[in-house]
Amino acid sequence: MRGTVAGLASPYPIGGMLPAVFQEDEFVQRFTAGLDDVVAPVVSTLDCLEHYLDPALAPEDFLPWLAGWLDMDLGTSGDLVRRRRLLAAAGDLYRRRGTLGGLRDHLWLLFGGQVEVADGTRITVRTTASPQGGAEDPQERPSRTLRVRIAPEEPVDHAVVDRFVAAAKPAHLPHVVEVIAG
Repeated sequence: MRGTVAGLASPYPIGGMLPAVFQEDEFVQRFTAGLDDVVAPVVSTLDCLEHYLDPALAPEDFLPWLAGWLDMDLGTSGDLVRRRRLLAAAGDLYRRRGTLGGLRDHLWLLFGGQVEVADGTRITVRTTASPQGGAEDPQERPSRTLRVRIAPEEPVDHAVVDRFVAAAKPAHLPHVVEVIAG
């Protein structure tokens, strides 16, 4: 949360903008100087707003707010460079969302290390269809499975990667996640 910044002077002191009769009043000048201390961080933030919206320049504590605007999970990593890189790539990642390359790049940006994403492993799914109730007519059909193999730079919980893949992949595609401890 943003607050007052010790020693930050307001570029537009309120006392100097008052009529001359108030500029000579010591109490009014002290009172407005206190208001300047409160308003100075707001003015500074507004003067530098474009830098707050740039992932490369935004203050570290501002990154989660920026990620919230993009509906992006920054993960649990404390690596500031990785988090900034992830936010900077958000437009490209959303453009390629649901593709193998987009998922691979998103996982790499989140966890680092080596990431492999493969589609097309065949498994057999048995289904039953019965024109007359009770009679079984087993049918076999091929199904694709998304396989994700990751060796992250930092230890990561398998469930975290699995939840991310489940949210980022196409909904109809089953997936298997393998996290290799490095």
